[in-house]
Amino acid sequence: MLFVELALIRWLGANVLYLAYFSNVVLLGSFLGIGLGFLYSHRTGRSLLKYTPLALSALVAVVHFVPVKLRSNGDDLIFFGTEYKPSGPPRELALPLVFLIVALILMCIGSGIASVFKQLKNLDAYQWDLVGSLLGIVGFTILSFLGTPPLVWGAIATITMIWTIWPKTVRDIALLAVPLAVMLVTLGIESAQDNVEWTPYYKVKYTLSDEGAAVYVNDIGHWVQTAGNDSKLYQAAHERRASKEPVTDLLVIGSGSGNDVSVGLFNGAKHVDAVEIDPKMLNIAKKYHPNKPYDDPRVDVHIDDGRAFIERSDKKWNMIVLALTDSLTLVQGASSIRLESYLFTKEAAETYKEHLDDGGVFAMYNFYREPWLVDRYAGTLEEAFGHSPCVTRIEALAITILTVGSQPENAKCKKGEKWERTEDTPSSVSDDRPFPYLKTPSIPSFYLVSLALVLLVSVLLIRGVGGPLRGMRGYLDLFFMGVAFMLLETKNVVQFALLFGTTWLVNALVFASVLGSVLLAVVVSKRVPRLNLKMLYALLGVSILIGWLIPQGSLLPLSFVPRLLVAGAIAFAPIFIANVIFSQRFRDTGDSTPAFAANLFGAILGGALEYSSLILGYRNLLIVALLLYGCAVISGRRHLSPAT
Repeated sequence: MLFVELALIRWLGANVLYLAYFSNVVLLGSFLGIGLGFLYSHRTGRSLLKYTPLALSALVAVVHFVPVKLRSNGDDLIFFGTEYKPSGPPRELALPLVFLIVALILMCIGSGIASVFKQLKNLDAYQWDLVGSLLGIVGFTILSFLGTPPLVWGAIATITMIWTIWPKTVRDIALLAVPLAVMLVTLGIESAQDNVEWTPYYKVKYTLSDEGAAVYVNDIGHWVQTAGNDSKLYQAAHERRASKEPVTDLLVIGSGSGNDVSVGLFNGAKHVDAVEIDPKMLNIAKKYHPNKPYDDPRVDVHIDDGRAFIERSDKKWNMIVLALTDSLTLVQGASSIRLESYLFTKEAAETYKEHLDDGGVFAMYNFYREPWLVDRYAGTLEEAFGHSPCVTRIEALAITILTVGSQPENAKCKKGEKWERTEDTPSSVSDDRPFPYLKTPSIPSFYLVSLALVLLVSVLLIRGVGGPLRGMRGYLDLFFMGVAFMLLETKNVVQFALLFGTTWLVNALVFASVLGSVLLAVVVSKRVPRLNLKMLYALLGVSILIGWLIPQGSLLPLSFVPRLLVAGAIAFAPIFIANVIFSQRFRDTGDSTPAFAANLFGAILGGALEYSSLILGYRNLLIVALLLYGCAVISGRRHLSPAT
């Protein structure tokens, strides 16, 4: 189940443009589907597992053969890829439609799991469910690391489904074999495409010319290599350095294509640190750049998150370049954090200044799309460096370059380039609210419409599959626990992204650690059958308040091991305690299937509430979680005293 869920998040995000920016829609659809599967099994006593191949192959075939490229832009919220003309259904309908289809697929799998739940004691069933989930995460993480294509994912899912379903009649064989064959052929066609790489983050296509490679991420242009070192774009920041001496040390964050590294070497840089988050894209750049900059002995390559790299370093550079850093995708498991979000906060700008020497210059450039975004970044640099940056616009390329010195005299602006703040300049973003592409703290209307439709569809399906909702009133406390736990998990994902980098490995380790904490809580509950829930709730409240009182950015100055230990204790203590409470309560439920479903349905609402971080920031999600656990205490107060 977890393997299929992660595969759908990756594959759908690569083929349906919207989902690169709304990955938690698939996550929420998965929660709903699993919960519906449990309710269906509870109500009918039957399993829909054998229909999983049919539902999965239908989704794969439709998405592959009816591609939809959609415009994802608004006045107050910027996405990239707006060069495509709108086609297909509007995003307010497309997102709930994907949500519904994913829910139906996971409903089939969930009903199969529910039928096994009934055969085991509650905590035994939950424990094995968690073990399977861990295996799914570990397995898919390994495949991501190896850069395997979707055909491999489909083959593993196929083998697992055949072994799990094992048809006994001719009809069942056909119901299994035909859809799986369709799915594998479809994924095989996609995986056999020339010049396509599946990296840990993207589906990457590239074309070749005499100038090198042109790379497209999720069908959107990402970067183009160039042999020339005299480009106005790449020379702009170098020309605005007051010093005419060659750069001693150059740091390029988002080195990608290799163009900035090549230009830095051309201008006489004695040493270059090139930081790139995606190893597969770096291999493409190394192989095809005509100037072979990455092969130069003056260049050290670092496969890392840019913010994490510079925070760990005690080095100072003559020049730091933030090179065309837009990821075109979200961090898995988060609703609004992109891979590059923490590069653009005020705290990040202050870090750049700290890592420049006395004559140093910082530069950043991109297709910023909206004037207000340029103003936001210019204002952020002014606040961090204490003086205004140069803003250079290359109209022919629709690119803007911002340059600022560690001292005012280090950067020389040409006439008309000195930036001036206006009343309309958006405020800078912080590590707690790292949403640079959102103009003002708000929840955009199309988010609200999409979430409303998602929640409405969820309620209707829960009512249709599970019958009257009053039958779940006895598990209202488990519902609130699900809502709160989703917020705790989200906070941990974004906290570790800041502290250790927004890399695929960090995210996988966080999810695995969360499940490991939950599994440990189950083991403890099995060994210590009767714990004081009132005391546990009190400890949970204290642990959440401690996490709220300690700003996550305050841990950045710590060296790696102390930072890991402190961050781990702050993050996983409330998760562990919350799941000891859940395990104690879940063990004593009369029927595990509706109880587990109630918890999953709570997670759907928690995923929707996650968008409140756009206004509140991630730190205050802990207060929301604390209030929700308070609701769990009130609604489940009759279960607080140990059974006798």
